[in-house]
Amino acid sequence: MAETPSLSGKPREAWITGIGLASSLGEGPDAHWDALNAGRINVDETGFAPYIVHPMTKVSFDAQIPKKGDQRQMEAWQRIGTYAAGLALDSAGLKGNTDILSRTDMIVAAGGGERDLAVDAAILNDYAQGNAAPHFLNERLMNDLRPTLFLAQLSNLLAGNIAIVHGVTGSSRTFMGEEAAGVDAARIALARIAAGQSDIALIGAAQNGERKDLLMLYEFSDLNLKDKFAPVWQRDGRGFALGSGGAFLVIESKEHAQARGAKPYAKLSNVVADHALRKTAGSVTATLDSLWSQLGPIGADSAIITGATGAPVTAEERAFLDKHRDIPVRATGTSFGHVMEAQFPLGLALAALSLSRRALFAPNDPAGVEIEMTKPPSQIVVVGAGHWRGEGMALVEAV
Repeated sequence: MAETPSLSGKPREAWITGIGLASSLGEGPDAHWDALNAGRINVDETGFAPYIVHPMTKVSFDAQIPKKGDQRQMEAWQRIGTYAAGLALDSAGLKGNTDILSRTDMIVAAGGGERDLAVDAAILNDYAQGNAAPHFLNERLMNDLRPTLFLAQLSNLLAGNIAIVHGVTGSSRTFMGEEAAGVDAARIALARIAAGQSDIALIGAAQNGERKDLLMLYEFSDLNLKDKFAPVWQRDGRGFALGSGGAFLVIESKEHAQARGAKPYAKLSNVVADHALRKTAGSVTATLDSLWSQLGPIGADSAIITGATGAPVTAEERAFLDKHRDIPVRATGTSFGHVMEAQFPLGLALAALSLSRRALFAPNDPAGVEIEMTKPPSQIVVVGAGHWRGEGMALVEAV
C-alpha cells in the first residue's frame, strides 16, 4: 500500500488491538500460543479418506452466539466466523460497547456457501435414472431448498450474522477471491484508517474445511493432500490439507485506541498485493520479490510467517524465501491446514501475537527450512501466495 495521507495530511498509525482465533488447535491466543510452541498438529486422516483435513476444535458456540435460533440459521463456516469475531471483540474490550460498535467498519473475506449434499445427490440420481422431466431442476431446487437455506449460500451473510449477533453496524464489505480476499480485507482496512476515513475496523474470515463438496471442488485440480499428512515444506507440490477455523482482528487508529485506553498487540504498517499472471516459471517469485521491496526497511530482528500451501506454487515461494535464509520463517499450513480466505488474517494474528509476546513461536519443520529465533522480533512479514492466484504481504511491527 502506498502511503495515503490522512485528512490532516499525515498517515495515521494503525494498531491491532483485538485477536480472535478458533481453529483445529483450540480457541483464543493463549491456547494457540501453547499449541504452536508444543508443535501440536490436529489432523484427521480417516474421516474424509484419502483426503487430509484439520478438523475444528470443539467449542461452545453459546459463549459468543447465545441465541440458538441464530446458530441454527447459520452454516458451519458462519458459526465459526461469528464465534471468532466475538473473540476478537472480547480481546479488544469492545463487547457490548454499542457506541463504538455502531461505527466499527467490517471487512470480511468469504467463500461460497455450503452445498446441501442430500439434495444434490437426489437430483443427480434422478437425472441418471431418466426421471428428469422438463423443469425438473427448477422444481426440485424450489421445493427441496427452503428460501432461508438458499439465502444462506450468500457470502455476505457472515458479515450479516456478525452484525446481528455482535452489533457491529458500521460500514460493511465482503470480498471474495480466496486467499487474495483476505489480503485485500487487511489492505483496505489499513488504507481507510491511514487516510482518516475509518477509526476502527473488524476484519477476518472463516472456513469449514470438513466439507465433502469443498474437497471435491479442489480435487478437480488435484490440489488435496492425500493418504498421509506431511508438513508444508515436505509436500513437493502434492497439495494442501483443508483446515477449519476463523481468524478476526480489530484494527484501529493509534489515536482512537489511546482515547479508549486500548493496548496494542502490534501495529500494521503496510499491506501490499499483486496478481502474477503465472504463465511463465518464476513469475510468482518475481512478484514476491517486488512486494518485498515495497514493504519498507526490514531490519535484522525480523521474521516471516507464510501461508504457504504445499500446492505447486509453493516451489516458487520457496525460491523467494531462499533469498532470505537468514530470516526465520514459519508456515501456518503445517499446524492449521489451509483455511483459504482466512489464511492471511491468520498470519496477521499470529504475527501480532508473537510481537506482543516478544518471541516467535517454535519451528515445526523436519525439513529444516524453519530455524530457531532466540531474540525478540521487532518486525514480522506476513506472506501469502494463493494456491491458484494472488499474492500479498504485510509488515507487522512491535509497538
